[in-house]
Amino acid sequence: MGTGTGGARGGAGGGGLVPGERWWRVLFLALASVSFLISLILLFLSAPRLRLPGVAPSASASAASAVRRGPDAPPCLAYLLIGARGDGRRLLRLLLAVYHPRNRYVLHLSADAPDDERQSLASGVVAAAPAVGAFENVAVVGNPTAGTPVGSSGLAGTLRAAAVLLRLHPDWDWFLTLNAADYPVVTQDDLIHVLSSVPRDLNFIDHTSNIGSKVPEKVEQIIVDAGIYLSGRTNFFRGTQKRPAPVAFKFFTGSPWVILNRQFIEYCILAWENLPRILLMYFNNIIQPQEGYFHSVICNSLEFRNFTVNNDLRFILQEDPAQKESPFLSREHYGQMVDSGAPFARPFRENDPLLDQIDGNVLKRWSNGPVPGAWCSGRKRWFSDPCSQWGDVNIVRPGPQAVKLHQYINQTLDEAKSSSNTCRR
Repeated sequence: MGTGTGGARGGAGGGGLVPGERWWRVLFLALASVSFLISLILLFLSAPRLRLPGVAPSASASAASAVRRGPDAPPCLAYLLIGARGDGRRLLRLLLAVYHPRNRYVLHLSADAPDDERQSLASGVVAAAPAVGAFENVAVVGNPTAGTPVGSSGLAGTLRAAAVLLRLHPDWDWFLTLNAADYPVVTQDDLIHVLSSVPRDLNFIDHTSNIGSKVPEKVEQIIVDAGIYLSGRTNFFRGTQKRPAPVAFKFFTGSPWVILNRQFIEYCILAWENLPRILLMYFNNIIQPQEGYFHSVICNSLEFRNFTVNNDLRFILQEDPAQKESPFLSREHYGQMVDSGAPFARPFRENDPLLDQIDGNVLKRWSNGPVPGAWCSGRKRWFSDPCSQWGDVNIVRPGPQAVKLHQYINQTLDEAKSSSNTCRR
C-alpha cells in the first residue's frame, strides 16, 4: 500500500507498453482486468478462507449467542488486517493488539506470501487467543489477491474482504482497514466505549478534491495491474495514451486507511445503484485506486456524502508535505503520539521498541496474548493469560487513554460540522 512507486513496470523487459503497440491491446487488458475485478465482488457468495481450529459447536454457539448486537448494544467493529510476504508475525501481533470477542476480523496476506506463512498465521491466532476458537470471529483469507503496490489488486482484496465480512457476519457497525505497519494506541475497551456515543451512520475517511498538479498522474494515467488476471504477477503496465478527467463524477482522493459504516460497504458491494460499478471500472485502471475509490463513491453519492468525517483517525507524522511516505515512528514520538488521542498510529518498523512501550504503558498487553479487557475473567499470573477465560463480553472498562480518545473524537466531529474541506455540497 502507501504511495511508493513499487513494482516492476511493464513485462519481462520492465518497459511498459511501447508507442508502437496498438491501442486495442490496452483496451483488451483493461476490460479483462475490469471483468475479473467485478468477479471478485461476486465472491460474496463463496469466500474461500482457512479453517481455524475451533471448539465444540455447542460451546461456540453458546459463546456467540452471548454477544449482544444492535443499536442498543456496544458497537461491533469489523477489521481488515493487510500484510505482504514476511508480515505474518506482524499481523498476528496486530490482531492481538486489537482483538475483542465482540469484533470481527479478516486477515489477508497477499498472494506473494507462501502458503506455510498463511498456515502458520492461522495456527498462531488460535494458540495465542483461545477465545477465537469459541467466538469464531477471525478468518484468514486462504486464496488471496496479489499485492501489486500501486495497482488495483489492493482494492480488489479490500472489497473481497468486505464481502467476506458481510457474508459471514452481517451484524457489525464499522469496517476498519489496518496495515501491518499500523498499531493501536488505545485498547478495544477504550475504542468501543467512545464509539458507543458516536452516530453509527458516520464514515471516517480523509478526502479532498484538490488534486492540483497530480491530475496527469492520478486521474489521466492508465495502468493495468497484471496481478488481477495473471496468477503470481505483481507488476503493472502503463498505457501510452491518457484519458481526460471524468465529467460524470467528481474525483476525490485521500488516505487509503478508512473507517466506513456497514450501510456504505453494502452499497459498494451490492451496488443497488450504478455509481459504485461505474467508479469501480474507472478506478480499476488508475494508480493507487485505494486512495480514491471509496472517497469518490461516497462524495458523489446523494445518500452518503452528508455522513463523512474528513479524518482517518490515525496519528501520522507530517514533517515534510512533499514526502510521499510518512516517516517511521520511533520512541522519541511516544509522548506526542499518546497525547494526540488518536486511536491508531503508523507507520512502525517491525519489532520496534516503541511497540513494546505502547504494549506496556497503554495496552497493558502480555507479549504472547491479547490486550486484557473487561471480558477477560482469568487470574493474571506470570504463567497464565487472563484472557484464556472470559466472562460478559458486552461489558467494556475504559482506561485513562479513553479520556484523550473521547476528546480527540469530539474535536474531530466538531471540525467536521464546521469545516468546508468536505464533500458535502
